[in-house]
This record gives sequence, C-alpha cells and structure tokens, in this order.
Amino acid sequence: MKVENLKKRLDRNRPMTTITIRMPEDVIEDLKRIAPLLGFSGYQPLVRAYIGQGLRADLERLEGDTVSALIASLKRRGVSDDVIQEALKEIVH
Repeated sequence: MKVENLKKRLDRNRPMTTITIRMPEDVIEDLKRIAPLLGFSGYQPLVRAYIGQGLRADLERLEGDTVSALIASLKRRGVSDDVIQEALKEIVH
C-alpha cells in the first residue's frame, strides 16, 4: 500500500457512512462477547477491524498479483532481472 493511502487510513477523522447488514443473531452475540476481550469498545469497532483486515489482505494480494504479472510480462519481453530489480527498488524508496 502506498504511503499516502496508509496515512489516509490511519486518520481517525475519516468520513464515515452508515450501512445496514443482516447477520445471524448468534454471530452478533459472539462479537459482543469477545469485543471487550480483544480491547474493543463494542462489537461494531470489532466488525470494522475484521473488515479492514480482510480488505487489506485482499488488496495486498491483488496488487501483488498485478506486480507479479507485470514482472512476468517484462521478463517475457527480454527485460533483465537486474533492470526489474532496480525499477522495484526505485518505486519502493
């Protein structure tokens, strides 16, 4: 994830929107029970954390898949590993 996007995600004052989601009652009860044990003020922050974790994992995987596909494409076109590594170092730093 790019640094600017990470900074935005860490901003506690980000705009929020209300959603409605149907979930089984027993799941909500379990969330309410474990939220304080995990240090959350309630089950909704815990749900947001779970969604955020899953989203970040998927974004990382999908962005990583894109980078891997690009590297494979460059190699098929004869771009050397050294050039690819230099380019990767340049975008990371």
